[in-house]
Amino acid sequence: MKRTRPTTLIGLGVAGLVVGFLAELAAASMGAPVFIPPLTLPITLLAVAIIVVAFAVPIRRAVRGRNVRRIDPFQATRIVVLAKACALSGALLVGAGVGIGAYLLTRDVLPGNNSILLTALATVGAVVLLVAGLIAELFCTLPPGDDDERTESVHARTD
Repeated sequence: MKRTRPTTLIGLGVAGLVVGFLAELAAASMGAPVFIPPLTLPITLLAVAIIVVAFAVPIRRAVRGRNVRRIDPFQATRIVVLAKACALSGALLVGAGVGIGAYLLTRDVLPGNNSILLTALATVGAVVLLVAGLIAELFCTLPPGDDDERTESVHARTD
């Protein structure tokens, strides 16, 4: 599995920004209420970020040789896929949060009930999820020389 590229994250962020802004614009033009993220969204994003990093820490310890317990490779694969999914969805949600915030701030009359604060908190929660996904993905990677040494030792045994 390849590492998450910055261009992918930027592309998803821009797509989220466009979709978030246009969805708010469409809702307001049809007379529907605009979407304001609930307070539980940043709390949930923060909890998921903590969980994904907590899942990646034992793999980091095993890769660094600080843990004698063997890690199941399927478990490590699942965790790195979860980390990548968190990074990608975090980028998309950051873009959507910025798009919603941009729409709210460009209105002639600002919405009440802490709408801008809730949108900012959701965007910060998405940034935390994005960073946690990238950190967990980094924790699940092998050091560069590790694969080379294993390949050489396997070839040495077969010769």
